[in-house]
Amino acid sequence: MELRHLRYFVAVAEQENVSRAALKLHVSQPGVSRQIHDLEEELGFPLFERSAKALRLTNAGRKFLDEARGVLQRVDEAVQNARAVAAGSGEIHVGYAPSLTIRILPRALRAFQSKFPGARVALHDLSTEEMLAGLRADTLQVALMVRPPQRMLRGLQFREITRYPIFAALPPKHPLLKSNSITFEQLAKEPLIAYTRRDYPEYHDMLDDLFGRHKPRIAEEHDGVTSVIAAVESGRGFALLPECVQCMAGPRIKLLALDPAPPPVPVGAAWKNGEGIVKEFLESVKSLDG
Repeated sequence: MELRHLRYFVAVAEQENVSRAALKLHVSQPGVSRQIHDLEEELGFPLFERSAKALRLTNAGRKFLDEARGVLQRVDEAVQNARAVAAGSGEIHVGYAPSLTIRILPRALRAFQSKFPGARVALHDLSTEEMLAGLRADTLQVALMVRPPQRMLRGLQFREITRYPIFAALPPKHPLLKSNSITFEQLAKEPLIAYTRRDYPEYHDMLDDLFGRHKPRIAEEHDGVTSVIAAVESGRGFALLPECVQCMAGPRIKLLALDPAPPPVPVGAAWKNGEGIVKEFLESVKSLDG
């Protein structure tokens, strides 16, 4: 079976007439009829019910039409993506979590755009839930994010790029900073500044794993790292944040080591369809180590 068999079949199915399909395809009528006959022979079942005036799809033919259209659409998309890459142009939409990708994203962009200067990368600052939804809806092609739980990656792929250690973030003059480290038992007595559970479920999974039944009282929930940093800076509580956040916060907060040290946070790229220009962008982040 070749692509021309599918193209001829779709044309005949849409026109419900071999002659009109032949005109649309700019080929001879006998050529179209022969290709349809060969396709039915290979499949082993009829695709059309034939009458003197028209053709009608069989039930099997209607199902095959849906599949054939899907195949042809994917082929056309692959060709367009390849042409965009060959020309060094095209557009890719990338979701990212600012606090986790502050070191990764600039390097990835430099590597990608040095290779494809004509390509446009549209960046979207989003929560975990928003990025996963965007990937599934094809409004995003790549998301740079913390690895979500496996249950949330259904239908998606994930490649780890780096890992960041977790620290307790405290206001600069907090008394606990007199120590070199802090235990989870000590932290459990302090008010916690957290991300919203709806937007960052993986953050709350981490809290449950680290504190268990003795999780501290959540004083506030925020939908972004800048407001979390501001809340900690003002003394309203502590937060558990990756080490890379210090690049954003500067002296506004202090990071204190945890004892015992929790597992580092895996950060990487998630995607659904990794072909064409998307594949090239993923190659740009493949070797980054944060």
